[in-house]
Amino acid sequence: MKYLSTRGGAEPRSFSDILLEGLMPDGGLAVPETVPRFMKVKLDALRDLAYPQLAFEIIRLYVDDIPAQDLKALIEKTYTQDVFGTAEITPVTKLEPGFALLGCSNGPTLAFKDIAMQFLGHLFEYVLTKQGRSLNILGATSGDTGSSAEYAMKGRANIRVFMLSPHGRMSPFQQAQMYSLDDPNIFNIAIRGVFDDCQDIVKAVSNDARFKGEYRIGAVNSINWGRIVAQVVYYFKGYFALSSSNDEMIDVVVPSGNFGNIYAGYLAKRMGLPIRRLILATNENDVLHEFFETGCYRPRKSDETHATSSPSMDISKASNFERFIWHVCGGNEENGARKAGDRVASLWRELEHFGGFDLSEDAEWSEVRDSGFLSGASSHSARVYTIKSVFEKFGVVIDPHTADGVSVGRQLREDEVPMLCIETALPAKFEATVKEALGRAPTRPAGYEDIEQLPQSFTVLDADAGEVMDFIRDHVPQ
Repeated sequence: MKYLSTRGGAEPRSFSDILLEGLMPDGGLAVPETVPRFMKVKLDALRDLAYPQLAFEIIRLYVDDIPAQDLKALIEKTYTQDVFGTAEITPVTKLEPGFALLGCSNGPTLAFKDIAMQFLGHLFEYVLTKQGRSLNILGATSGDTGSSAEYAMKGRANIRVFMLSPHGRMSPFQQAQMYSLDDPNIFNIAIRGVFDDCQDIVKAVSNDARFKGEYRIGAVNSINWGRIVAQVVYYFKGYFALSSSNDEMIDVVVPSGNFGNIYAGYLAKRMGLPIRRLILATNENDVLHEFFETGCYRPRKSDETHATSSPSMDISKASNFERFIWHVCGGNEENGARKAGDRVASLWRELEHFGGFDLSEDAEWSEVRDSGFLSGASSHSARVYTIKSVFEKFGVVIDPHTADGVSVGRQLREDEVPMLCIETALPAKFEATVKEALGRAPTRPAGYEDIEQLPQSFTVLDADAGEVMDFIRDHVPQ
């Protein structure tokens, strides 16, 4: 398996080459040359596998430059009951006939990001040790990626983490999870701005080839392909749990901010998993919903990005969306990669110079419409109502992001097709909104009772790539 750039200007590379790099040299994102496809007989063979075995069968198709036994050992070390609290890893909770939640938030930071990030921690350490290298990870978080990355990478040999977060824009619980870590290889930087400012800085630093090389900069954001491929697995696991045979179709609704989670679902669908519709749920920051409704992609400016009660989705520029556009431009078609790369590069130049692009009159729009995507937007009042109604009807407490998914899923659900909603975090991380909905705080898992009272340490910087680069220089020994 070789990996190309969405912008067509990079030579094909191996998985281990792209794992540590983040952006490709031309500024694009890594995409697989081909997407493997399972026939029904293979799906039948996968249906009853335990999570680690299922993960191996899927991930090994994208990771063929690590010996199979080593890869299997890394996967088995990752997906354990000790780490995720259950041997199922992602258990399904059926709320009512034909509607269920896929529990993806049982890892150490109570967010779905742990499923991929815990694997990435083992994978990074393995590859760096084999190559005799060290890595300085630069990441951006809207709330959950940061803590997931830091908990996965803390204490690991040859790795430092520099995590950017929007100052004052996360929940108190999310802030405490990150800022209370005192491991010497973890550095928290609060940026005066919004998540998109943090993400822009990461991309600017990654595009500085000299600095990136000298300071060995890598990425753990959802632009990292290793995270995407690890997330594909739980779509298969959820489908098998909700359906009784591989002849059935299901719909999947996904709360989405940076488009990485739902892009993994899109890959699963392309691989042959019987997903009829992928339903993207946004909050008030509805850039992606607008695109799927109109064909117009117009990211908002920082001062137009709303601070909401589902803060991990307060994102305007969805990085992984570029991968999806590459596919609909024919990237995986025979001899289509170069043409798709040129088209994506042109669209992103248009985005940079004019603030957006419109596909509604172009040939690619029919591909978008045929991709199986639908979308919807939620609001604070809808979140509060949904949290309350789900608890009253089913006795289950959900977090505000999952509530966005359930709210939009209810609007678009069709009774004859089962629907799976991806749970993205546990409610303890967003106490204020849950308390508003239920009149009481959600139960906290053991060990998190007083996390906000722990000493916190972080550095506040302006939204300036130069300042961040200076900070890295000051904290990386030469």
